Amino acid sequence: RTGSCSSSHSPSLSRGFEPITILHLFQNITLGNSCTTHLHRSISVAAMGASPPPTPPSRAVKKEERRLKSITSPCEWVESYHPGGYHPVLLGDVFNSGQYKVIRKLGEGSYATVWLARDLRNSRYVALKILVSEISASTNELRILHHIAQVAPAEGARHITQLLDEFEHRGPNGIHRCLVFEPMGPSVDSMVEELPQFKPRQLGMKVRYSPQMAKSILKQSLQALAFLHENGIAHGDFQPGNMLFDLGDIDSKPEDVLRQEEDEQSRSISPPVQRLDGKQDKWAPRYLCIAQPLAPFTYYAEGFKIKLSDMGGAYFFTDPPAKPLTPRGLRAPEMVLTGAFNKTLDVWSFGCLVFELITGQPLFCVPWWDEVDIVDELVLSLTTALGALPDELFKHWERSSLYFTPEKKIFNFHLGGVPEGGEPLMAEQPSMEEMFDRAGPELDEEEARKVKTLIRRILQYDPANRPSPVELLLDPWFCDIEVESGSPK
Repeated sequence: RTGSCSSSHSPSLSRGFEPITILHLFQNITLGNSCTTHLHRSISVAAMGASPPPTPPSRAVKKEERRLKSITSPCEWVESYHPGGYHPVLLGDVFNSGQYKVIRKLGEGSYATVWLARDLRNSRYVALKILVSEISASTNELRILHHIAQVAPAEGARHITQLLDEFEHRGPNGIHRCLVFEPMGPSVDSMVEELPQFKPRQLGMKVRYSPQMAKSILKQSLQALAFLHENGIAHGDFQPGNMLFDLGDIDSKPEDVLRQEEDEQSRSISPPVQRLDGKQDKWAPRYLCIAQPLAPFTYYAEGFKIKLSDMGGAYFFTDPPAKPLTPRGLRAPEMVLTGAFNKTLDVWSFGCLVFELITGQPLFCVPWWDEVDIVDELVLSLTTALGALPDELFKHWERSSLYFTPEKKIFNFHLGGVPEGGEPLMAEQPSMEEMFDRAGPELDEEEARKVKTLIRRILQYDPANRPSPVELLLDPWFCDIEVESGSPK
């Protein structure tokens, strides 16, 4: 195979034959009328069952359009395998004329699946990112990565996951752009769950990085952000899921140590992918792989390294996108209320992450409800944690009267306004500092004061007052920790 999904073939007799063609074989055999009718009817049914299924639509399907049985394993949505969508990959598939052999799934996102592959030509391991075919023509991610490689290859390699190769692959769902990167460990978002101090998990345990580890993660990610901004680039999706731990050297590891097993019992793969109509499906794989990040091989002791990954949301400051990819809880208020882009959106996200990594809790936890309710929830959280919005922003909040009086005094926290016949809902309104203290981070009073001051310094409603990444690196809190760029020895 070359990476495409090979469906099992039906017996040749059952493919492409009309009932009359098969009955023609029996024309010299004397059968009773009832036998002939029964044979004709049976073969007609068989031929109908063997007819190929219709091509699925090249968009997200509605519930009544689903063609595949539901799979509850923690993987990508199985209905996303359609023209324009994911490429069906099985363990052992080979890409780029036999160069890259897939041995393990590292993760998936809205626009790609990511695999650990063995580079058979260069005797090394790589991360193979296979984009959905609908965005594979020309991507911002490639433009940004090529630009970094041209203007600052050495510094870029220290801060950003390195692009090693690229090619196109044709499959049943279209032509997919494939990007080959250096392999990396788990994200900051998930690695905390793998730390030995949290195993076995106990009730009431606060699962978060130590203050020193969190500070190192933040400073390294800030250095990477400063590098991007100095080169006129915004990351656009600055979050813990896009900060990856360095693996160090895994090329010496034997393949069987890293290979993912095709074993449903051990929850390595999903149950078989099956169509509701029982037909063979060429657009989806025979099974889905459950992601197995390389946590056991990740270096997380003192001197660990972090790099920024996934430049799919990145853009040049001079050419912002129509819509942001930043998670809603990390979006600056001007983006939420006006859709405006500026050079400080990543910095706002960073300020939220300082709070999150030190406390182990998000500053703004936004539920995935109706889009209008999400805006209301986020703006209410902002005003509670950071103080009243300035008039320039407040005037863009179309539904503010559901929560605030004309004098900008809050009277209701009930999303969507006070229900008919109901009473306004009032709630406790802790400030950012109060939430920080309640989370009980392992900091002495002086360091806690420095961190809260840093967060306040960043989370300014006026973008013009927010510090740049370079200015933040000079903040007193970061000055007492040294992080060295490059991979651990």
